Amino acid sequence: MDLRILEIAAHTENNKAVSNYTHKSKNKNPLCGDEMEISLIVKNDIVIDMGYQCKSCVYCQASVSLLSRLIKNKKIDDIKSFISLSGNLFEGTKALLSKEWRDFKEILDKKNLARKECLLLPLKTVLKALNS
Repeated sequence: MDLRILEIAAHTENNKAVSNYTHKSKNKNPLCGDEMEISLIVKNDIVIDMGYQCKSCVYCQASVSLLSRLIKNKKIDDIKSFISLSGNLFEGTKALLSKEWRDFKEILDKKNLARKECLLLPLKTVLKALNS
């Protein structure tokens, strides 16, 4: 296992319940059983805060930890745009990511292809919350 994954997953400041959320979603990875619940506070189409709770592997925890730090103060359209490109990063293609999302290139990489669904679960859960 990549030690960087453990380092990213260790940032748990947003592992919390957000009681006054405006958007919320639960999702489960049918392949491995990872479970994710994400709550968002959105005002004027901008994510103000995010909290997550999960029962998942360290790959999923790293992804949601990174997402929870990078998503704040971002426009919903920018978040959806990033999520739509995220799966392409595993293929080693030159995905044009804006600089605020580039930290994801480190974990959404072909070296972690076997854990692709674990790494994408938080992104899919946020998208589900924003679309509901």
